[in-house]
Amino acid sequence: MSHTETDLRSIPFQTAEGTDTTLQDLAAGPVLVVNVASKCGLTPQYEQLEQLQRAYHDRGLTVVGFPCNQFMGQEPGTMAEILDYCATTWGVSFPIMAKIRVNGSHAAPLYKALKQAPTVEGTKGPIMWNFEKFLVTSDGQVHRFRPKTTPDAPEVIAAIEDALA
Repeated sequence: MSHTETDLRSIPFQTAEGTDTTLQDLAAGPVLVVNVASKCGLTPQYEQLEQLQRAYHDRGLTVVGFPCNQFMGQEPGTMAEILDYCATTWGVSFPIMAKIRVNGSHAAPLYKALKQAPTVEGTKGPIMWNFEKFLVTSDGQVHRFRPKTTPDAPEVIAAIEDALA
């Protein structure tokens, strides 16, 4: 099943508690979708993601984390362990969804659709590593940022500001 940009926000996925939801159910405004991992060199990005959530949530941005264990087994924990780690280590207040696969034939439908979005360099395709970021605007436009682009990078902030304008 293919998804147009406008219905990307209606693709179902599961919350950490196991109930179905969508990006449009979580937020009317833009959503920053990130595949996260607790044991990765990029894990400190949780701090910047939380800063974005706190700085922009009142204006409509929602950060959403999707734990994924596909990259060198860097998210091995149970959902309870992942949620506890995020809350106690990084003070995460943004929603963390159920653990998913982002690449391969069993990739979550949301990620199958997100991978069709190009980076600023024009590259589409597989998720490269943990902490790849997708800003999905209210109207379904997608801005893709590679893992090493920090959540507080000028290009990410500019895309968020534009999406909130």
